[in-house]
Amino acid sequence: MCDKALRLQGKEVVDSMAYHVRMIEVVAREARRFDLVHFHIDYLHFPVSRARQIPALTTLHGRLDIPDLVPLFREFDDMHLVSVSNNQRTPVPWANWAGTVYHGYPEDLFKLDRTPGRYLAFLGRLCPEKRPDRAIEIAKRTGIPLKIAAKIDPADQEYFETQICGLLDHPLIEFIGEIGENQKSEFLGNALALLFPIDWAEPFGLAMIEAMACGTPVIAWPQGSVPEIIEDGVTGFLVTDIDAAARAVERLDLIDRAGCRRVFEQRFTARRMARDYVKIYERLAPGPANEKFAPAPSLPL
Repeated sequence: MCDKALRLQGKEVVDSMAYHVRMIEVVAREARRFDLVHFHIDYLHFPVSRARQIPALTTLHGRLDIPDLVPLFREFDDMHLVSVSNNQRTPVPWANWAGTVYHGYPEDLFKLDRTPGRYLAFLGRLCPEKRPDRAIEIAKRTGIPLKIAAKIDPADQEYFETQICGLLDHPLIEFIGEIGENQKSEFLGNALALLFPIDWAEPFGLAMIEAMACGTPVIAWPQGSVPEIIEDGVTGFLVTDIDAAARAVERLDLIDRAGCRRVFEQRFTARRMARDYVKIYERLAPGPANEKFAPAPSLPL
């Protein structure tokens, strides 16, 4: 649909929705070739999937505690949904859930580091709900350097400039900016801990399992999916305030970094994720592909 990710094209893309609408149409034309179409674009495809009788599965990746979504999911109660954590479902437990599938990564993408450096890590977006200000305060309380590897989306630019930028002018704080997948293993593996001081119902939180894959414990606020991902005292510590987080930093030597990696290998690999999805596909796929779809015009791509 496009040469590179829309968010990386900046002002070159004025209306990103145009790309999504075209993509849905192209997928719909080709849908008869497949047993099941798995969508990751929230609810945009619902009307087309229903109208063209496309056997579809939709993984919802975002927050669902938005009142506007309630009538939408009531209307499209025939759409099969997957949550990325059980907590994510809480606002709409009655929706047509086909299962919960935790995210996973390839086992060889991140490496276990048994001997970390001497810094704390913050990884993700610089936005109000991720609370980088809490991470900065934890570093100051403990006297341990904090490295921040995070992107700033246009929607969060004002927050960064007015609330966070001034906090970065401190000898303990280093702002790295956004990093790629090939840099995360070193960044997280060398950290004493990942700070995950969120202030919202996090649907999943990929940074947590990225850290675990490197053997790095996570200090996190127990909101949203966090208690499903982090086991207190095993893969990190669950805390509810800055003081508790600072005390958790002092107890990091109690966490077995190899144990963190083992939990990742048991629960959060791409292989496990794929198997979970295949079980759902087998349950939902209605039969031979050529028997499922109403005739549709064959249009050129």
